[in-house]
Amino acid sequence: MPKDLLYWRSLTHWLGGMGIIVFTVAILPILGIGGMQLFMAEMPGITYDKLHPRITATAKRLWGIYVLLTLLQTLLLWAGEMDFFDAINHAYATMATGGFSTRNASIAAFSPYSQYVIIVFMILAGTNFTLHYFALHGKVARVFKDEEYRGYIAIIGIITFIIAAGLLIVGNTHPEAAFRDALFTVTSILTTTGFATANYLMWPTILWMLIFVLMFIGGSAGSTGGGMKIIRQMLLLKNSWMELKRAIHPNAVLPVRFNKKSVSQDTIYKVMAFFLMYVLIFSMGMIALSAMGLDFQTAVGASIASLGNIGPGIGNVGPVDNYAFMPLGAKWLLAFMMLMGRLEIFTVLILFSPQFWKR
Repeated sequence: MPKDLLYWRSLTHWLGGMGIIVFTVAILPILGIGGMQLFMAEMPGITYDKLHPRITATAKRLWGIYVLLTLLQTLLLWAGEMDFFDAINHAYATMATGGFSTRNASIAAFSPYSQYVIIVFMILAGTNFTLHYFALHGKVARVFKDEEYRGYIAIIGIITFIIAAGLLIVGNTHPEAAFRDALFTVTSILTTTGFATANYLMWPTILWMLIFVLMFIGGSAGSTGGGMKIIRQMLLLKNSWMELKRAIHPNAVLPVRFNKKSVSQDTIYKVMAFFLMYVLIFSMGMIALSAMGLDFQTAVGASIASLGNIGPGIGNVGPVDNYAFMPLGAKWLLAFMMLMGRLEIFTVLILFSPQFWKR
């Protein structure tokens, strides 16, 4: 494709990475429309933590970090075998967790050096950007005290170890290549970036099933990653554990705690409502795609990959395939599911609410 179209594609999802929502936060007040509702729904997720008393100043600080990381990745990729055009396009795609490459072979077309650089920045892109702000201001300890961040790193580390070990057991893969392919794929799917260096559907079933499970998790709240978000998964697990303890000790007061703070029951209800809506939309999408003639695996893979903004799924929409064969109705459906997943479900509902647009 012409370079101008490739750059346009990369630039559009780079702008959408930090969120058109956050960008709107700085513009809507000028028009006399409050942006707080959208900011709360999209950018910080549940762990809302203002960096500045004014919402527009917070948005500008987050955008500044985003631009800084993009420039740094561009320079590191350019220092490898990529030319400047490939470097800046892949930096856009990585920081936005968009996953569009300028090459048909995706990141498999580049050296291990470039792959490791992209791995690092995918991890950074999938991290809550408020933690980057604290790290840049010398508060590194605060980053590692964050439960969601620790869970995020633990998921990457544990699943990477299992898959790398599995690849070494069943094949003649070099240990470094097995580790790199496992780490790259796990990070790409968990952060919903969607880059590929290997066809995980060719791995043993148990290994690509682990990748499939990651599609239901997503990145951190306050990151550019899509999906359900790790913090919601953690709160659901914590609440389930507490419900079990409450059943054993009915008179005990056992609040759910996150980062050593009690989480209100109202927040738990919102997380449960989001989870229910997410699973419901995924299921409806899967059923609709099946009704359009897609096989079960492809319908499941396309539904979760679109809702989670991942890109590659399972079945006929794996990492070496695309969605071009889909019937027209399926493309419209998946496009709408991608919008729902990118803007977060309740954000879309807010946008369609007449009350929000009243002055």
